[in-house]
Amino acid sequence: MALSQIAEIGNLTLVLGLVVSLYLIFAAIFSQRKQRPEFLVSVKHGVWVIAGLTTLAVFILEWALLTHQFRFEYVASHVSRDQPVLYTVSALWGGQEGSLLFWVWLLSLFSAAVLIQHFGQRNPLVPWVIAFMAFTQAFFFALLVFITGPFTLLAQTPADGIGLNPLLQDPGMFIHPVTQYLGYVGFTVPFAFALAALVTGDLGYEWIRVTRRWALFAWLFLSLGLLFGMRWAYVELGWGGYWGWDPVENAALIPWLTGTAYLHSIMIQEKRGMLKVWNLALIMLTFLLCILGTFITRSGVIQSVHAFGVSSMGPLFLAYIAAALVIFTYLMYRRLDQLQEENRLDSFWSREATFLLNNLILLGAAVATLWGTIFPMLSEIIAGKQITVAAPFFNQVNGPIFLALIVLMGVCTMIGWRHASPRHLLRNFIPPAAVALSAALALALLSVRDLYGLIAFTAAAFVLTTVLLEFYRGIRARMRMYRENILVAPAQLVNKNRRRYGGYITHLGVILAVIGIVGSTFFQTDIQKNIAPGETVSLGRYTLQFEKLKMTQEGNAQVIGADLSVFENGVLVDTLRPIKAYYAAADQMTTEVAVRTTALEDLYIILAGWNDDGSATLKVIINPLVVWLWIGFGVFVLGALIAMLPDPREAQAVERVRAEKALVGASSATAP
Repeated sequence: MALSQIAEIGNLTLVLGLVVSLYLIFAAIFSQRKQRPEFLVSVKHGVWVIAGLTTLAVFILEWALLTHQFRFEYVASHVSRDQPVLYTVSALWGGQEGSLLFWVWLLSLFSAAVLIQHFGQRNPLVPWVIAFMAFTQAFFFALLVFITGPFTLLAQTPADGIGLNPLLQDPGMFIHPVTQYLGYVGFTVPFAFALAALVTGDLGYEWIRVTRRWALFAWLFLSLGLLFGMRWAYVELGWGGYWGWDPVENAALIPWLTGTAYLHSIMIQEKRGMLKVWNLALIMLTFLLCILGTFITRSGVIQSVHAFGVSSMGPLFLAYIAAALVIFTYLMYRRLDQLQEENRLDSFWSREATFLLNNLILLGAAVATLWGTIFPMLSEIIAGKQITVAAPFFNQVNGPIFLALIVLMGVCTMIGWRHASPRHLLRNFIPPAAVALSAALALALLSVRDLYGLIAFTAAAFVLTTVLLEFYRGIRARMRMYRENILVAPAQLVNKNRRRYGGYITHLGVILAVIGIVGSTFFQTDIQKNIAPGETVSLGRYTLQFEKLKMTQEGNAQVIGADLSVFENGVLVDTLRPIKAYYAAADQMTTEVAVRTTALEDLYIILAGWNDDGSATLKVIINPLVVWLWIGFGVFVLGALIAMLPDPREAQAVERVRAEKALVGASSATAP
């Protein structure tokens, strides 16, 4: 088959995907409005068709990348013959057109997953969910068909391609964007269910029950995207840190903050029937912020090392956001009478109040970060030039906000629902407060003088104690009531209440990560020095002896590295090799640092430059406790996975609600 025919098939899949998506919108709505079940059958078939079409399109583009079909403009721009296979595969989402195709492919798979999840059930929400997801699919298909398609052919076939951006040629490229997209796209599902609940008026427990796990799924992968992005920046960019408040970093953080607020807030609706409007607004905001993040990355309106070039898609993204916002807000306004609060806030000293305050703080952090992120765009519109907001602004504004959030995390754990008595509060607060004050005193005696660092460590000790106390009390109760031993009781405690203790494990992970962030932010030390072979540079208890420069060819890059012997207190403990890699095709140099990790600190070494006489300029950094950031994220993910597992008590509650609905329906049917 000729290459032009393959390209035509690829383009045809996108056109058909757009046509079928538009049909699904019409058919799903028509089937519900006119009670025509035959149209609903065609809707289900249409979902499978779109999943098949997008899968075929992805297969064609990936085949073209792997077989170096350089007549495809996309392939010529993102692949070269000497590029490693791993980066050739990941080039699928390494460019604008491919990433949009990857997005719509994931969305089609999620639509199919919704059908599978509700197979055999007569859930009135599902047709409306499919209709909105098809609306979103149609938007992305339209971009691929009319604005920027991945199957465009060049007039002539070049001998070789340009290759993937050298900054993207890192193992992180294979996993970071994938997890980020899974998070972004995943939030479409809970938003679609919320929209369906507004359309149908079924605003009870069902849409919350279904969306909780989907929201957890999306939130977890958005968290993983942040983690892998931070790790990538830490080892690849060579600036000594893992978070720079870059606009695209912020674009991923903002929906994570509002998604976190949503996951906490729906617990209040489940327990007390409160915050119904607030929860709908939060899931709408989270989804639209995911779309906004995509807009920031692809419009080119804000400068970022992550962003693609300037394109004409910006206004279309804004139009989509505006349309979704107007539709959702109108539907919510129409249902305000059904969204009345079932209960009122009984006391400020209650879990409901602390969760609401938690929501406000998270929303405050999101608003502050969003303002700093879009300010360059606003300044260009108003003043005619971009005024960039640097990291100090975000640190000064968000630092106190996040500190308050950490403290509140511990307070929420100790306060019960409805109302907490002074005696109960005193009994719960004394142990963690005593531990926190003891930690502060110990740190002061160890010469920790940075006030902000001392406060943050004290807050972390407070929250860590509250979480561990919850586990201790639960384990002790199980050992007393069920005669379980010390090995069985913890496992059974978590297994019998996965949502609660999965959440506590997630909080534990957050605190461990906070310890890593505080240590590496407030107590980092560094030195930069030019040394000749045989000379040394010292920092703290480490001495580095520079042996020689070594130049090699690795794949499609020419690499120069500095071989170093690492001595700790005079004892040889390691050999490290920070490098610079030159990619001739892109005429670009990248940095890869050398890191020695221990439980207390990272020894972080950057090859800043070299000279013709064989000398090298090294920047050496000690990042205290940074390993606990990565460990904390691991614990965090474990807790989220546990919270996602089906809870036996939740299943029993669902069956009880369904039985009650069936009983009410039967009573109505037999009533005279």
